[in-house]
Amino acid sequence: MQALITLGAFLVTLGVLVSFHEFGHFLAARACGVRVLRFSIGFGKPFFTYQANNKTEWTLAPIPLGGYVKLLDGRDRTQSISLVEQSEAYDYKPLWKRSLIVAAGPFANFFLAILLFAGLYLSGVPQLPAVLQAPPENSIAAQLDLRAGDQVLGWQQLDSGVKSVPLSGEFKSIPSWNALRWRLMDALAGEYGFELEMLGPDGQRFTKVFLAEDLPRLSPDADPVAKLGILPVATPLAGWKELKLGPIDAVCFAAERVYLISKLSVRVMAGIVTGKTSFKQLGGPLSIADMAGKTAQVGWQPFLAFLALMSISIGILNLLPFPMLDGGQLLYDAWELVAGKRISISRQEQLQKAGFFLLIFISLLALFNDLQRYLSP
Repeated sequence: MQALITLGAFLVTLGVLVSFHEFGHFLAARACGVRVLRFSIGFGKPFFTYQANNKTEWTLAPIPLGGYVKLLDGRDRTQSISLVEQSEAYDYKPLWKRSLIVAAGPFANFFLAILLFAGLYLSGVPQLPAVLQAPPENSIAAQLDLRAGDQVLGWQQLDSGVKSVPLSGEFKSIPSWNALRWRLMDALAGEYGFELEMLGPDGQRFTKVFLAEDLPRLSPDADPVAKLGILPVATPLAGWKELKLGPIDAVCFAAERVYLISKLSVRVMAGIVTGKTSFKQLGGPLSIADMAGKTAQVGWQPFLAFLALMSISIGILNLLPFPMLDGGQLLYDAWELVAGKRISISRQEQLQKAGFFLLIFISLLALFNDLQRYLSP
């Protein structure tokens, strides 16, 4: 039964995220006057086909590992475009329209994440309070005299180069441990200092400053949050507080959350290149299926939050400047903008092949990490 739930949640995850991504491409293409020949969910021979009046063929295919939008495009050697059809062809559109169509897929994923988070905050979601446990000895929090029961109320990012306690500033509200955790991770990855507005168990308010130079650095073999010493006290579910916002506040809070997670994700990916983070942190299909199944069994809210996180990841991954991905096509467009001419189709095909093998290598690496996680004794 658990295996069926995991498989079902995995397929729903892929279906929703891929459909929304491709729908972003579809809407932008139609808005720019490009004919969409096919919108497919899944790969393989279609078992359902619907021909719309606008000549778009909508299909469902049996292999639910993705999907695609097929445009009228002169770069496709299998297509023959007449003079009459050229006005509706992707490759005959100006550069800004082509770039908009490409970028619309990843940005649809960011938009979906905002919708999902906003829906959670509108409905009300239980949150672990940002009340801290006693910090470990020798941690930075212990050195700053944080104590068990202190509650974090507000957050203020310090400007780079700040080496002393700021005199004033506006604190952003911290409604939960989850909100604090994302900000801590971003500060550690971005190597910037911050100030916390605190409430002690005795009801006294005070502030604590964490300077950038004192923060632990990201490394593949250590947990920087543990070194920091800011950890939540275990609280029974009955002690959690409901975070429920109005429509505008929910959308604003969701957009801020998506921006923060996206920024952190980019920094962690950059850390793989610089060596600050490890390839071991890459997760593959087994990790996705496992998390999808676990969150679905906990409840619909954790599953929607998981979908939002995965949607952000797909948006960012597709913006990487690799051929075969949307980011690679945007890189071609940037070259055209700077050089004033397009990269030839034959050169693009060569780069696509190189990008294909690179993606296969990364996918196998992620799958290897999955197997190590789940099969290691």
